Amino acid sequence: MVDQWAGTRDRVVALGVQSASSEVFGSRGHRWVLDEPLTEAELTELEEQIGVRLPEEYRTFLLHVAAGGAGPAHGLFPVRRVQGRWRWEGDGADLAEISMLAEPFPERGPDPKTVEELLAQRPEEEDFDEIENFDDAMEAWDEQWDALMFAPERTVGAIVICHLGCALREWLIISGSHRGTVWSDGRVDDVDLAPLLDDDKKPVTFARWYTGWLERAEHTALPTSSGV
Repeated sequence: MVDQWAGTRDRVVALGVQSASSEVFGSRGHRWVLDEPLTEAELTELEEQIGVRLPEEYRTFLLHVAAGGAGPAHGLFPVRRVQGRWRWEGDGADLAEISMLAEPFPERGPDPKTVEELLAQRPEEEDFDEIENFDDAMEAWDEQWDALMFAPERTVGAIVICHLGCALREWLIISGSHRGTVWSDGRVDDVDLAPLLDDDKKPVTFARWYTGWLERAEHTALPTSSGV
């Protein structure tokens, strides 16, 4: 499994010096910078802290490529030791419950019928004579929505690994039957978490997620030779 990452770091670094590298979506955020890989001792310490072994593709990436940095969208969230404790850093990384990573990721999210019914109850401004009343109603509805869609139990056993902007994020499943796969999080747009699927409708694993991005980035940024 280590071989799948051979040359990956060099390929990312090579992209960063290309004049067209800024055309790759999100590159202005990560600026093609990669953190140093973790040592075996650091990875062991991290896994002991969170109480679970990380998925193989991700843990070998951490050991042989980088602890985070340049990657899909605005970059792969880095994992770092801060004041003696390990944590993932990035916009929304704190949505993950580090103390619950050993628990299996839920097989299903909120009941679709319950979600549909609550969405139908969302207040509309034109139904209120006073803006203050609308604001109060919206605040009460938001509390119900957050309790349903953003309950910590929805994302146990998973970490946020990147953001796409506008509160759209992607998660890596650490524990449970979906371990090692990447899921999209469109809850800000009223859509529950869902697995990323490839062209064959198979779940996308971490390695395919990262290498797929790298291949697309190379297609965008590397110069092409034209024959006569």
